[in-house]
Amino acid sequence: MPQPETTDVEERSASGSPYEGSVEAGLDALDTPITGHQSSLLRRIAGRVLPPVGAVVLLVAIWQALWAAAFWPEFKLPAPADVWAQIWQLIVSGDILELFWVSVHRAVIGFAISLLIAVPLGLAIANITVVRRGIGPLVSGLQSLPSVAWVPAAILWFGLNDRAIYWVVLLGAVPSIANGLVSGLDQVPPILPRVGKALGAGRWGGIRYILLPAALPGFLGGLKQGWAFSWRSLMAAELIATSPDLGEGLGQFLHNGMSLSDISMVFAGILLIFVVGVGIELAVFRPLENSVLKARGLTRAS
Repeated sequence: MPQPETTDVEERSASGSPYEGSVEAGLDALDTPITGHQSSLLRRIAGRVLPPVGAVVLLVAIWQALWAAAFWPEFKLPAPADVWAQIWQLIVSGDILELFWVSVHRAVIGFAISLLIAVPLGLAIANITVVRRGIGPLVSGLQSLPSVAWVPAAILWFGLNDRAIYWVVLLGAVPSIANGLVSGLDQVPPILPRVGKALGAGRWGGIRYILLPAALPGFLGGLKQGWAFSWRSLMAAELIATSPDLGEGLGQFLHNGMSLSDISMVFAGILLIFVVGVGIELAVFRPLENSVLKARGLTRAS
């Protein structure tokens, strides 16, 4: 009987031609990390460090040029060197450690307490219809209300002490964290809780092992916003509620600069507050966000 004819592609594949495994090799190449000079350590460090350093240098150069041009009197716009002298004096004297400690430890404690309150609140709003309809709009309204508005009431209620400051921090952070959790839970596909229930997960097991992990990216955004609101609320409280019994934090330092009409001291306080905010973002939330997104295949960790 005559043999069936074979195509040219089949003959090359059977004889170990370049077609063999070409598809598999191409797919493997897509998952292979890029190596070589593009991923060298020096280039990665330069890519991370040079842009922010260049931006800072540019801003300082513009600041110096505006100061040298004397568009505003010096009591309104200080020289960069004078502001740095204020910061260096704090470093040399060691007072900068006390300023950071007083403010940062208050912010961390207030944020932790806010987290303990906001997570159950967010779960209740997301899962109970009556709570969502009754409390949900109130929480959203509190988020839009400037927390500095609570400072006078907190002082009248609690006096000039830490309780007044923590109250302001809580009212600034809790709504943001709760709404972030609700937003993350609302984006969870409905099939996931159903699958968990079919596999035997109870109510709390479904929340712990299904809902919360699935809502983590949105919840992380709420955490970042909650920290920003807590830090801003703390600075507003420290700036207004000043007392020797409260210790001197960054807000108190800024208030002292205003009271002394020392613009270089005011700018130094603003820069220190900014440094803490950026430092917490880069040291805590950026790595956490990168790890969460990388685990879900959404982006590479940077």
